[in-house]
Amino acid sequence: MRALFSQKFIKYTDRYLISKTKLVSLKSNHFFHSSQISKENEDTVREITSILTHNNWQFLLESSYLPQKLNPDVIRSVLHQNMAGDPKRLLGFFNWSSHQMGTPQNLNSFSILAIVLCNSNQFAYANWVLERMIEICCPVSAVLDSIVSCCREFNSSQSIHVVFDILINAYKKKGMLHEAASLFLAAKNCEFLPSLVCCNSLLKDLLKCNRMELFWSVYYAMLEAKINPDVYTLTSLISAHCKVGNVREGQRVLLEMEEKGCSPNLVTYNVTIGGLCKAGLVDEALELKKSMTEKGLAPDGYTYSILIDGFCKQKRSREAKFILGEMSNVGLNSDHVVYTALIDGFMKEGDVEEAFRIKDEIVARGKKLNVITCNVIINGLCKVGQTEKAKDLLGEIIAMGIKPDTQTYTSLIEGYSRENNMVKAYGLLVEMKERNLQPTVYSCSAIINGLCRSGDLQQANFVLEKMTEGGLKPNVVIYTTLIKGHVQGGKIEEAIEIFSRMKEKGILPDVFCYNSLIIGLCRAKRMEEARTYMIEMVERRLKPDVYTYGAFISGYSMVGEMLVADAYFREMIGYSIAPNGVVYTTLIDGYCKVGDTEGALLIFRSMLGQGVLADVQTYSVLINGLLRNGKLQEAMHVFAELCEKGLIADVYTYSSLISGFCKQGDIIEAFKLHDEMCQKGIDPNIFTYNALINGLCKSGDMERAKELFDGISEKGLALNGVTYATIIDGYCKSGNVAEAFRLLDEMPLKGIPPDSFVYNALVSGCCKEGNTEKAFSLYQEMMQKGFASTITFNTLIDGFCKSGKLNEANQLVNEMVDKQVIPDHVTFTILIDYLCKAGMMEAAEELFLEMQKRNLMPTIVTYTSLLHGYSRIGDRSKMFSLFEELVAKGIEPDEVAYNMIVDAYYEEGNTEKAFKLWNELLDKGVMQKGDFSNALALLEKMGSQGFTPSLAMCSNVVRGLNEAGCEDKATRVLESMVRFKWISDSTSLSDFSNEYQKDAISQGNQH
Repeated sequence: MRALFSQKFIKYTDRYLISKTKLVSLKSNHFFHSSQISKENEDTVREITSILTHNNWQFLLESSYLPQKLNPDVIRSVLHQNMAGDPKRLLGFFNWSSHQMGTPQNLNSFSILAIVLCNSNQFAYANWVLERMIEICCPVSAVLDSIVSCCREFNSSQSIHVVFDILINAYKKKGMLHEAASLFLAAKNCEFLPSLVCCNSLLKDLLKCNRMELFWSVYYAMLEAKINPDVYTLTSLISAHCKVGNVREGQRVLLEMEEKGCSPNLVTYNVTIGGLCKAGLVDEALELKKSMTEKGLAPDGYTYSILIDGFCKQKRSREAKFILGEMSNVGLNSDHVVYTALIDGFMKEGDVEEAFRIKDEIVARGKKLNVITCNVIINGLCKVGQTEKAKDLLGEIIAMGIKPDTQTYTSLIEGYSRENNMVKAYGLLVEMKERNLQPTVYSCSAIINGLCRSGDLQQANFVLEKMTEGGLKPNVVIYTTLIKGHVQGGKIEEAIEIFSRMKEKGILPDVFCYNSLIIGLCRAKRMEEARTYMIEMVERRLKPDVYTYGAFISGYSMVGEMLVADAYFREMIGYSIAPNGVVYTTLIDGYCKVGDTEGALLIFRSMLGQGVLADVQTYSVLINGLLRNGKLQEAMHVFAELCEKGLIADVYTYSSLISGFCKQGDIIEAFKLHDEMCQKGIDPNIFTYNALINGLCKSGDMERAKELFDGISEKGLALNGVTYATIIDGYCKSGNVAEAFRLLDEMPLKGIPPDSFVYNALVSGCCKEGNTEKAFSLYQEMMQKGFASTITFNTLIDGFCKSGKLNEANQLVNEMVDKQVIPDHVTFTILIDYLCKAGMMEAAEELFLEMQKRNLMPTIVTYTSLLHGYSRIGDRSKMFSLFEELVAKGIEPDEVAYNMIVDAYYEEGNTEKAFKLWNELLDKGVMQKGDFSNALALLEKMGSQGFTPSLAMCSNVVRGLNEAGCEDKATRVLESMVRFKWISDSTSLSDFSNEYQKDAISQGNQH
């Protein structure tokens, strides 16, 4: 049998175990030789030995001078010389002498007495002696050395096994399992071994106390010492394997037991069944129960109990109830443990009715409910949101004479806290005290958690204060809850104060506590401060986790500092902390917000490459980000990928895509997506319809937009301010201001107050109709409501300027300053444009300079207005310098600016410069309308002046005309080029087209 279990194994070496004890080799003829004792002590020993032969020995000793002569060496010698005497008398003398001396006995005295008592089968007395021996706190090695030496001296090899059994048991009884195991391991090397029964008992206790390293050390030492395991040893071995989650190894041991003839008993099977249930392998556990029955072993109540509990924990309570029926059929009575497991199982599955049926069954069977079962029911009801029913049950159980405990009230407090009913939760805390039940840390924690969730931080702090006054010490969980609550309430300073107070009270924050504070600081954009707490974490040997790094990544992404966010991302990977989907999604969102869609896509691909599954949220963030940056096609590619993976896009993703197509004017594609989402059962929301209405309005299809607008209410959706603002803006831009005002009057009737966007749209509509009086009236109304903004002023100023009301425009500009509404570049551009059109260039120039003094960057529109102004008064030199200025500032000229400057150079007679700029216009693809009216005139003038353009310039002109559909003009230009001998006579339009295609292919290959 031993050979079966002495196969190759990893030796467990506990760093706490003693090293191999080196025993001192003591020769028997010198160990207690009289020469080692002084002459005076010899006389004392002899006299005491003589007196011990009398029954009244204690009286005789106390009547003599001998008590004064006692010392540990004398006692040891007396015990040694009287080993053959009455063991009980020796024990009595030992105790009497201990009281007389007042000093500890010699270690060997304990050993001699224990051996003598064991030799006489006085095991209880021997146990008492060894317990006293342990109490003098000698090292295990010294105790072992003393016992082994004494046994060898007295040739008591048979007794030593019993002594070791009793000594190991004594260590165990005192909770000194480490010493018990150390003694066994050291004794093994002395070839004096405890019995198998003692070993089994030690293994069992080590298992019970979860001292697994010691367990394996003792077990493998048994095998080395050739102590053959029996059914009890192997049952403990199976239990150990199951305890550490290695249930398959436990099954292997059971199988080998059966194969080698060591019959497993009921306990062995129960242990294995329990291990399988704990591992969730309940079907295998049930099969093993059937197997043991077939082998003639009848399952007991415990077998059924662990199976029922196992099935309930796997949310298979119906099957567990069937097992209960089988248990009753075989004549086994079920106890409260079984019923409680079933009730708990059904409660966790949400089957409250079945749980109550089982409760009623308990009562029907004449069994009284106990507080544990009632607590399970109350806790279950609270967790499924039926706290009121749980409170009613509390009243019932009190009426039945069952006394609720702190757990009962804690469950109810947690239930009401989850429902944000803090009045009742707090009332239960008061009721607890009235029933002389002291609130626990857990009940106070539940109250504080609920108060923080409901935002009542002041009351949460009050409960903490009262808790401390009542002698309860808040734990790190309570402080973390408070810190998190204050952080979520935007009270960062208070959170920091709580954190500091916690440390002052000696409660060390854990990773969750640090994370709560770090997350709050990062959300408040106080990243440097958050970093100091992260450093503190590391200094305290706490490892930052994915949530720690996620907070920094989110914080820096939020403020657009993607380089720093990426640095934290790389740092966490460097520390082997795997980013989760939330971290990746945060980075993707951050890159999209700063316009780096390539970076966002790179992170997204990296996420998929690392095996992190992207959910709908991640796809939605990426799609929205791409759309915000005008990347509609890329967004559609990602959307297609989402659909290919079997994920169902949510309403927000569809709505964002619909909005994207509407903004590009592709209404057909937008409605296709709308129809697709409806077919998939995804109901459009108001955001979806707002996007569609906006698209229809922009395309000028107001009839269809109004039809969609009118149908929203029928779909069960409420119109909002954006819906009205969108369609009002559409009517204003389409010239139907009357309908826009009708909708404005309708808004208050629907309970929707008009906002600034609605008023701005109406002001713009009135200005376009030239009705500046109505526009000004709306403006005054906006001022009263606090809606007027820079946009409002700009719209009205533009309206006044276009209506020729410069005084009113100037008055509005002054009022704008008085109202502390800051003018922007649009304000200045409107005024500059008006002044330029009025020929007031000096005033326009002054405004242009003032604009730049205010650090307002002129746009191409501003420069174009000035170019038009100088063109009107014929000041071409200023036009040229202004054009050079805008190019130097990095402003990209548009088609209008190019055409004006080309015309100016042409009129100036600088044909070559005009043609170069015109060619530049073509190269950049700025010209969209194919306006080549100056081309022939330019060519004629260039040819007459002897200027020869490059072939590329010629190609640009001809190809541009041809692609714009002006083939006749392209042919005429081509003829002029041939006439001036700029190109060969044989060149045709198709030659330029083919040459362009070759260039495109060549450039594509280079890339």
